Amino acid sequence: MSDPIDTIEHMSEWGGDGEATPERVAAWTEAIIRSAGPGADPACIDLIQSLRRLTCAAEGLIATATATFAAGQRGDVPPSDERRERVDRNIATQIGLARRESPRRARIHVGLATVLTTEMPHTFAALRTGRISEWRATIIVRETACLTREDRGKIDAQIGADPGHWETLSDGRTIAELRAMAYEADREHFVLARQRAVRDRRVTLRPLPAGMARLSATVPLVDAVAAYAGLEHAATGARGRGDDRSRGAIMADTLLHHLTAGNGPAERPVVPIAVNLLISDTALLGDGNEPAQCERFGPIPADLARDLVGVAADADLATLRRVYGSPKSLVAMESKARCFPAGLARLIRLRDRTCRMPFCDAPIRHIDHIVPAARGGPTSYGNGQGLCESCNHAKQPHGWYSHVRHRPDGRHQVETTTPTGHVYRSPAPTPPRSGVPAPPREERRSA
Repeated sequence: MSDPIDTIEHMSEWGGDGEATPERVAAWTEAIIRSAGPGADPACIDLIQSLRRLTCAAEGLIATATATFAAGQRGDVPPSDERRERVDRNIATQIGLARRESPRRARIHVGLATVLTTEMPHTFAALRTGRISEWRATIIVRETACLTREDRGKIDAQIGADPGHWETLSDGRTIAELRAMAYEADREHFVLARQRAVRDRRVTLRPLPAGMARLSATVPLVDAVAAYAGLEHAATGARGRGDDRSRGAIMADTLLHHLTAGNGPAERPVVPIAVNLLISDTALLGDGNEPAQCERFGPIPADLARDLVGVAADADLATLRRVYGSPKSLVAMESKARCFPAGLARLIRLRDRTCRMPFCDAPIRHIDHIVPAARGGPTSYGNGQGLCESCNHAKQPHGWYSHVRHRPDGRHQVETTTPTGHVYRSPAPTPPRSGVPAPPREERRSA
């Protein structure tokens, strides 16, 4: 078979406009697949290896384009200027839209591209030639971030001296070798980096399938090991007493007991709990099985939603808010005020669930006018969208434009045009289906 890279070099250009449309991509990939030949297992492996090298090289080209775009947008604005943060938000949002990723992930890519193109030429060359992947380059940049530019350059030179060695390492071995090199290069900076990491300890919550969630804590290594050992000890003791739960379940239950119940019922902390459910009337009151939408956690099974309703009704410290509406929308509300009233803002949050900027799943922090109030945009349900703080600030500079397009199914779609003229569309999430029409109303019940 011919090498896919050679095949690409001899293929015609995308077209006069240079755009990689889905149709052109499909034709391009089909031509490469045909070059492997029918039923040739070795040829398929060769194809995978060649395309992987090509993918890494393409990631290097993306890094070049990213760094060039970022440098052009920043212009002569120095890092110390208060305008720099707004410029960087704008850059990250536009790069994220182009990559179909969140602005947070895009900011990581912008930082990676900047470092590779300005401080680590050997690592960048390994990426551009397909020796390492973008993720491996990210590891190298991340593990040397605590060093001075000079020391980071020395490690980069060592990578350039033997790129084949780094090409064969696993991610774990790469991290181990880089940390050893960073420690030898500048032990003082390595210690300071550890101290900064301790200051940044935190707890995060992430949704998981089947109505579960992951509660994680980023803490110093010694404390984490001690806490895990304590949970293992509790699990071993419980299993020895005949507890038939799995070790993992015992450890999880023990952790939750200490976090939520203290040492006894009398020490239970007073923590108000609010659960917002967007659920159809048939799923809540009848035998419907349409999934409900749980704020921050996305769709959950109807039976789990009904269980939450029962728990909220019986618990002393639980609040349940139920919002009813038509199959196409929640309610239509409008206000003459410049800011969105609390009730209207709440309904927009329940409708949008996460930031409406395409590819961004961050929690909603701001309720934004799609058509700005300064241009006559009303403070209404149809002209409101939920955005995270970063995306809302990113679209403030001149050159951003948004408007609403109404789809045939009744859902409104936000169409956003960036300063470069690229257009991105974001439809509102589909509300739960309802078998029995119900008039729009909001009910709040506190136990």
